[in-house]
Amino acid sequence: MLSRRGLVAIGLVALALFGFVFLRGPTPHITIKPETIASVGGIDLTNTMITSWLIVVILIVAVFFSTRRWEIVPRGVQNVVEAVVEAFYNLVVSVAGEKNGRRFFPVVATIFFFVLASNWLSLMPVFNVIGKVQEEEHGFVFQERSIGPIDASVVPLSGPGGLSAASIDEDDANAGEQYEKAKSEGKIVGELLPFLRGPNTDLNTPLALAIVSAIAVESWAISSLGLLTYGRKFINFGALGRGVVRLNPGMIFQGIIDAFVGLLELISELVRLISFTFRLFGNMFAGEVVILMFTFLTPLVITIAFYGLELFVGVIQAFIFAMLTLVFGMMAVSHGEGHGGEEKHREAAQGGGPLEGGLEQAAPQNI
Repeated sequence: MLSRRGLVAIGLVALALFGFVFLRGPTPHITIKPETIASVGGIDLTNTMITSWLIVVILIVAVFFSTRRWEIVPRGVQNVVEAVVEAFYNLVVSVAGEKNGRRFFPVVATIFFFVLASNWLSLMPVFNVIGKVQEEEHGFVFQERSIGPIDASVVPLSGPGGLSAASIDEDDANAGEQYEKAKSEGKIVGELLPFLRGPNTDLNTPLALAIVSAIAVESWAISSLGLLTYGRKFINFGALGRGVVRLNPGMIFQGIIDAFVGLLELISELVRLISFTFRLFGNMFAGEVVILMFTFLTPLVITIAFYGLELFVGVIQAFIFAMLTLVFGMMAVSHGEGHGGEEKHREAAQGGGPLEGGLEQAAPQNI
């Protein structure tokens, strides 16, 4: 007699085999470049741009309907929204403090919730499967179907005979004959240009978010420390110039080190843009490819596990992007707090005089 676990295991294996034989689609078309859906005034509208605007609208509508009736004692959707926002705000304040937390929260929270919504909504089954057909001599073989008043092009699912009827490979010697046969049967051959695709699977979206993050960090630092003080983090030739004027070898050597460190700081700011961009893009694009491939191979059972994994990866990537923005902002605004005193101490120690005099004056008072 089989146990309950055995029956469940047999059922899962049966579902996986059924999906593998009867529910597979054609081999997915995977491309890094987003597909262009239309052109308006010479500007190409890609599917990732359309999805980004749609996600912004969804967030605005969700916030409007969840906050249009404020109550002193929140309940329902308002209670959930307040709890999530308050928890995230408390996290930002615990890292940056009350003053900086209030300044950083709008940008950090916007980045987090936009990236999270983009990652999670991109897992909906309407993504990468509904679009228009770009006719070519090879690719998917679409059948014209009528869904009520709507004419649609669909790709037939697999069967025990394989997938040869669902796609035409351009390297196949019989590709021309297959194309002519498909056209004679009233079918369409080409590539699917999906209307909706995850924004973060397009390199432009993570890069834009990284640029916004960098601008926010630099503006926080300049407003807190001043342009000249913060600028010395990258362009610091003061000690070198004073060493040359005073013909002080030690100060010249230290000035060269300061200038080199400033150059490294500038390079690190640029490298940060690259790391932000490719971390988010790489994880989201890889997740999309994994889900597409396993949907092609085993659309039932196994694919569900990868959807669960992508839900976790989506929130982790959003949290990492937002928290790194917060941490880099804290590092930027606190850069000049100890830097000025350290530089004066070093200059006094190398040039003598002021530091020694200060110590001599302070010594009797301490005694």
